[in-house]
Amino acid sequence: MSDAIDTRLTELGITLPEAAAPAANYVPYVISGNLLYLSGQLPIEGGKVAITGHLGKDVDVARGQRAAELCAINILAQAKAALAGDLGRIRRLIKLNGFVASVPDFTEQHLVINGASNLLANVLGEAGKHARAAVGMAALPLNAAVEIDAILEISL
Repeated sequence: MSDAIDTRLTELGITLPEAAAPAANYVPYVISGNLLYLSGQLPIEGGKVAITGHLGKDVDVARGQRAAELCAINILAQAKAALAGDLGRIRRLIKLNGFVASVPDFTEQHLVINGASNLLANVLGEAGKHARAAVGMAALPLNAAVEIDAILEISL
C-alpha cells in the first residue's frame, strides 16, 4: 500500500515535508497498540504558518480549505515519521478533529475541514474514509486558521 500512497501523492503533486517539531511540551505522536495518535497539525508550508486569521473575517472558505489541506499534508508527514517512513502501515484513518478559528457567526467549519477530508480520502483511498468533528474556535496557536489532529489504525 505504501507504493500506492506514494503514487497518489505524486499524482496530486504533493511532496511531504519533514515532520514539524513540537512547538511546546508534548510529543508529535503516540503509538498505543495498533493506534497512532497524531498531535494537532497547523497549516505549515515552507516552515511557517501559511494561512492565519479567522474564517468569516480574514479568511474565506476556499482559503480555509487550503489551510485544512496543508494540515492534512502535515498529518501524513507526521505519520510517515512515526512509521519509520512506511505509510503502507496505515490500515485506516479513524478520526479527524478539525478546529477552525472563526468569528462567532461563521457556521461553515464543516466545509473548511472538507479540505483535509477530501485530500486524505484521495491519498489513502478506502482507508481514508473517517469519522470527524469540525468545530469553531476563538483562536488557535500562532494565529493559524485551522488545526487538525488524527487517529489512525496501523499494522504493527
